[in-house]
Amino acid sequence: MTIASVRQRLVDAPRVRETIMRAAAGEGSYAMAHAWLFTGPPGAGRSHAAVAFAAALECTDATEVGCGRCESCRKVFADAHTDVVHIRPQELSISVETVRGIIQQASRLPTVGRWRVIIVDEADRFSTAAADAFLKTVEEPPASTVIILCAPSTDPEDFSPTLRSRCRHLYIPAPSEAEIVRLLTAEEGADEATARLAAATSLHHIGRARRLIRSEEMQQRRAQVINLAELIFHGDEAFKAVGSLIKAAEKEAVASHEEADTLEREKLEQALGVGAKGKGAARALRGAASTVKALETKQKARGTRRTRDVLDLVLVDLAGVYRDALVIGSGAAVGLTHPDFEGLAREIAQRVPAEGIVACLDAIAACRQSLDFNVTPAVAFFGMLGRIRQACNVK
Repeated sequence: MTIASVRQRLVDAPRVRETIMRAAAGEGSYAMAHAWLFTGPPGAGRSHAAVAFAAALECTDATEVGCGRCESCRKVFADAHTDVVHIRPQELSISVETVRGIIQQASRLPTVGRWRVIIVDEADRFSTAAADAFLKTVEEPPASTVIILCAPSTDPEDFSPTLRSRCRHLYIPAPSEAEIVRLLTAEEGADEATARLAAATSLHHIGRARRLIRSEEMQQRRAQVINLAELIFHGDEAFKAVGSLIKAAEKEAVASHEEADTLEREKLEQALGVGAKGKGAARALRGAASTVKALETKQKARGTRRTRDVLDLVLVDLAGVYRDALVIGSGAAVGLTHPDFEGLAREIAQRVPAEGIVACLDAIAACRQSLDFNVTPAVAFFGMLGRIRQACNVK
């Protein structure tokens, strides 16, 4: 992996880079704030910018802030710095219980660095009660603590307006294709052609582009999803394929965290004394059962969120091929989302009129919305396929 300074890592976002660097260097009387809100479109690299900011704050180099070479910078970028806590919520919403843990982390003094940095991803998931519980910490964090909240929107419906008003806001723009290619070749070891394909098909989503490079399973699933657009014209084949995709997504959501969930449960049971014998053990175990049950409910909620996230990516991929068909049909001089499936997109453009392709995209958008409203995945996807078949005039 190439060693890169904070300036090099944020070369594609000069305004973000200069704001971060000035704050870390303490330049100007209003340069530094103890509570920040980083927003931007999905995949813009909000967490990437937050980690870069943390590295700049913890950097020990005497001549270059955020040098990327010193031990502190390297540990921050490796997610191994004692004083940088990166919280990645897995639940459908961030609860008051989770916030209490964040507050506890924020209240601690730094041990080896100058700052205690708390980065919270998906901060738009704060429940109203959780946001209220976190408000005082955001308003008056300890002098040596910096809190960075990362959220995809500052819309009042998506993010607590009271929290937002207490933070310094920094917008993180979507990275260019060239910047994603640079990251994937320098940090993931990808060749340029593979990196360019990942940048395009991920819609400039840094995290997803990385996963496409790393995961052969994800690459295969992407191909299966895009081929649904072909199966639409082949009887009930698309419905069979969707059933398999949903089962695979649910299995992936469980399997990807099964070991961590099992370990979490074992630690809780050990702490509660499950399996103990002797006087008073039965009474203690009765109380432990409800606590273990609560953990299982929490883990199930995490699994629901992970399944929903995987299925949403499935829908994004599927929408991409119809978008490409619309681009080809209109002769627009813009790049394709799935350039390696140009042949399929061209076939759709020839077989389906523009208004039909738009109806396909509307059906996919409606399916995404249905999942947000907790509609059963099978019901949402089968309804979508029915509307797409109708839009494509498939009998």
